[in-house]
Amino acid sequence: MNWYLKVINQYFDFSGRARRKEYWMFTLFSLIISWSLPILDVTFGTYIFSIIGSIYYLLVFIPGLAVMLRRLHDSGNSGWFLFLLLIPIIGWVWLLVLLCLESEPKTNKWGENPKGIVNDSIIDQIGVE
Repeated sequence: MNWYLKVINQYFDFSGRARRKEYWMFTLFSLIISWSLPILDVTFGTYIFSIIGSIYYLLVFIPGLAVMLRRLHDSGNSGWFLFLLLIPIIGWVWLLVLLCLESEPKTNKWGENPKGIVNDSIIDQIGVE
């Protein structure tokens, strides 16, 4: 959950790099929330969760795009590779492979390797007061 909150805290941060763990934990929690809301709608027989879901999708679109771009930077690719989403099936698969690639171990033009930074201790401090 801390990785999800880290991405939300970096709402408009399109620069730098994001670890695989950061990207995939954000994606996992977003999917859990996205799938839970329609289930709650059906369970309670209301449409309030659809409205909440629409607001949620609007709120996490920008951070989701930003973390995907930073994830591409981490593997040494340009953010322009996001346009692979416009190519049906093959582009989606290619982008998925790029998002799953290992980080570049050295510093690249988008910054230092986030695995080299003591990122986990920073993550553990989110939400602790």
